[in-house]
Amino acid sequence: MLMSVDTELIRVLADPLRLRIVTLLAQETLCTTHLVEETGARQTNLSNHLKALREAGVVETEPCGRFTYYRLCPDVIERLAGQFTDLARTARATAEADLRRSCS
Repeated sequence: MLMSVDTELIRVLADPLRLRIVTLLAQETLCTTHLVEETGARQTNLSNHLKALREAGVVETEPCGRFTYYRLCPDVIERLAGQFTDLARTARATAEADLRRSCS
């Protein structure tokens, strides 16, 4: 059985700034202003990365007055982690089966 990993989500998370944003949002909900302070990125650059994360379903927004707060969607990260776990289990089972065959 061929395992599938969400390559589009990996592509989105592979960017160092996006991964930094995800790491920060795993710890707390933050607005753009706080994310600019924490990452040192320019606001326009950060907004573009947040848009990519929103479109991928990694973060969700919550308007609060004149600010927009961002929150990590843990289910998306768990789903990706589960795909890698399944892949590792398959590889382990294959390696064990190969070892048994070679020693027979």
